[in-house]
Amino acid sequence: MNIAICDDEEIIREQIKELTEKEKSGLCMELYETGDALLASGKQFDIVFLDIQMEGTDGIETAKRLRQRDEDTILIFITGIREYVFEAFDVAAFHYLLKPIEEEKFREVFHRAERELEKRKSKRRETVFIKTRNRSFSLEKDSILYIESRGKKVEIHTTGETIEAYASMNEMEGQLGGGFFRCHRGYLVNMAYVAEYDSGSITLNNGGYVYLAKEKYGEFVKAYMRYLRNGVGADG
Repeated sequence: MNIAICDDEEIIREQIKELTEKEKSGLCMELYETGDALLASGKQFDIVFLDIQMEGTDGIETAKRLRQRDEDTILIFITGIREYVFEAFDVAAFHYLLKPIEEEKFREVFHRAERELEKRKSKRRETVFIKTRNRSFSLEKDSILYIESRGKKVEIHTTGETIEAYASMNEMEGQLGGGFFRCHRGYLVNMAYVAEYDSGSITLNNGGYVYLAKEKYGEFVKAYMRYLRNGVGADG
């Protein structure tokens, strides 16, 4: 397991390193003083402990850039200001730790992150069999970014290609199930790829975006928070 610890306070970096080593041995850990240094490393990590207030690129912006590289990275924010928690959710943070860090709370969050990491890795291997009116095919569920309605057809946008097929959005929604959300009558989004959202759109971590109907906003926020906690979709 590869872990990064990024905080401008050396005492915090060392504390998290010691607490992590106490919970699990044989880990590969790297410590960074700034978000810029973490991003410059170009490395991918399973879990990133990330301070929010730092010189240069702050933790929220660093998280956005990390999301663009790897949607499966588990982000755990470290902050002394409770109000930042809401910003942390906007970049799909797994959890947050308030300074001063309590050992018992750290233990709980770390082991939840371990379980989530295993869950995400197994999901990447999940294959879904899609049946439409003109063809049937298998896709890795994790490869689907979103599905867009095009009249009597749908366009399935994946990480590698766009697939066109005769089907309705209701049919697609029923076949894909948990982890996907009908954010608009014409869009079905994979919540694993959500980077940011506002009352009218959802930005994906590959830079694309889909529309979010205003009347769906509240329902989406609840479903997304549930997804971050449990790794399941609106019907889970």
